[in-house]
Amino acid sequence: MNRPRLLSVLTAALVAAASLTAASPAQAADESITVNFSVAGGNPTYRASGWIYGMTENASGPADHFYRDVKFRYMRAGGAQLGQPGGWVAGTYQRRWDSTLAQARRTIALGGQFVILPHDLWGADGYPISRFPGDNGNWTDYDAFLTRLISDVRAAGIAVQWDIWNEPNLGLFWNRSQAQYFELWRRTYQRLRAEFPSHLLVGPSCACVPSTGGWWVQYLDFIRANNLVPDIISWHSLPGDPVANVNTANTTLNARGIPHPRPYQINEYGSPSEQNPGDGSWYIARLERAGADGLRANWASTANLHNDLGNLLVRNSTGVHMPKGEWWVYRYYGSQTGLISSVTPSPAYDAFATKDSGVARILVGGGGTTGNIAVNLQRLDTTSGIVQNNQVRVVAQRIPYNGGAAVQGPITIANSVVTLSGNATTVNLPHSNADDTFTITLLPPSEGGFQTVAVAQHSQQCLDNTNLSTANGNQQQQFHCEGGDQQLWNFRPVAGVAGAYTVVNQQSGKCLDVNGASTADGAAVQQWTCGSGTNQQFTLRKVTYGGNDSHDYQLVARHSGKCVDVSGISTAPRAAVHQWTCNPATQATPSNQTWRLWSR
Repeated sequence: MNRPRLLSVLTAALVAAASLTAASPAQAADESITVNFSVAGGNPTYRASGWIYGMTENASGPADHFYRDVKFRYMRAGGAQLGQPGGWVAGTYQRRWDSTLAQARRTIALGGQFVILPHDLWGADGYPISRFPGDNGNWTDYDAFLTRLISDVRAAGIAVQWDIWNEPNLGLFWNRSQAQYFELWRRTYQRLRAEFPSHLLVGPSCACVPSTGGWWVQYLDFIRANNLVPDIISWHSLPGDPVANVNTANTTLNARGIPHPRPYQINEYGSPSEQNPGDGSWYIARLERAGADGLRANWASTANLHNDLGNLLVRNSTGVHMPKGEWWVYRYYGSQTGLISSVTPSPAYDAFATKDSGVARILVGGGGTTGNIAVNLQRLDTTSGIVQNNQVRVVAQRIPYNGGAAVQGPITIANSVVTLSGNATTVNLPHSNADDTFTITLLPPSEGGFQTVAVAQHSQQCLDNTNLSTANGNQQQQFHCEGGDQQLWNFRPVAGVAGAYTVVNQQSGKCLDVNGASTADGAAVQQWTCGSGTNQQFTLRKVTYGGNDSHDYQLVARHSGKCVDVSGISTAPRAAVHQWTCNPATQATPSNQTWRLWSR
């Protein structure tokens, strides 16, 4: 596929401090993609929701919701960079194993599959080491290493995928001959098959993409001739196109009589310049189209490698994890349920589309270029419960890159009811920043609400359901914007009352409520089981001030006419939220009553 992209020549994902000069985006051009809802596939399996490392050494962080919200599937790790030189060759195997086991157990508890990296446990993680397995024809030390690792995995009682050796065609990780690597593969494969017949073996995980010559076909010839074919064929796409890669893999496996389809795992994708919402969503769409599982590359070093969810998160000055724009891409991807719908891509753009009862979702992917994207939506009559009186509600949102800094949430750029023509409509997206991307959510026209974070503009912290409580009477607070369901609010129109909403917390399912229907300043803003009282109904008053954003509002309680307010104008996390007499909506600067509703 001839697609303009920001390319990198880097091929190894676990190197320290990779440095790139990004190319300029291609010249702006208009392109169109088509979604046909009448052609449906299976249910989403979230093939792209995996990554390399990204947990703290002891697996205590980041918080669970960062994984669960994105339908986390895979983690690939083995203690890299812990005490360099480290691992078996340096006599510090135990520290790396302890971290590997902790991360494996948490991965499994979160519903993911753990891919173990013996090369990192050995110590071949990019740091110069004294010996490789089989040096001078002596395999005694490596056999002892395997015996220890096999014993530790068995004692732990965990099932893992075994990625036998990372990037064996690259001197950074395998600084020996191909023949010596082939012997390592043979010995390891046969030991693991005998010891763990139900565990899946993965390889070659080369710093390459499938090709019709060179190292790739030499590897295929070797495993075919010696009956050493892994359960999962893997490679790295840095950069690359998963669809083209899979087509070539099929061709080269066919030519050698290696049975397929078998699982393909692109267990490193996304070079540093491609780790942004535009390119990230493109890789998601291409992995889904290719039918290959993907693990996003991690280019961090030392403490950052074992943290930050593979660069999907950033830490603020107090160490709290905050989502980047690309995390919001995966969050939207994780919300796509039902059946996969057919997409016809353009040269620079692709999309992943799903339809479910009452909703259809399209994640638009494309980086490295700008221009108008026309998304043609066809056969909306084959969706369920979305079209009413030949109309549908279209909500388009932009997910910003923000230069790699934290992103508080997607930004709504359109929310309108459109009339269909021939069961179709076109949504035009102005792609002016190559690193940003878009989502399109289709809803029934009667669905007039929206879901959003609410960011206090004096503190840049989010309205938050304190301690994720589900109890009635839980007073709400402001807290760092970390993207969890406890900070997502569903604004639902009040029937018969123009401009009024009930505000329902996504995590607890309970409504924003003024305690006891009080009209007094300082009455707690809490959550309570949703009812019909006006102390659970809020209007939105537009705030205007110098440099204001169009998404800025006061939330005014209907029963009291008072505003949702951060107590004492505090900028401290966990400051309580209450109601207070409203400040003028035309004040000069944003106040503790000004809330930015990105999805409004």
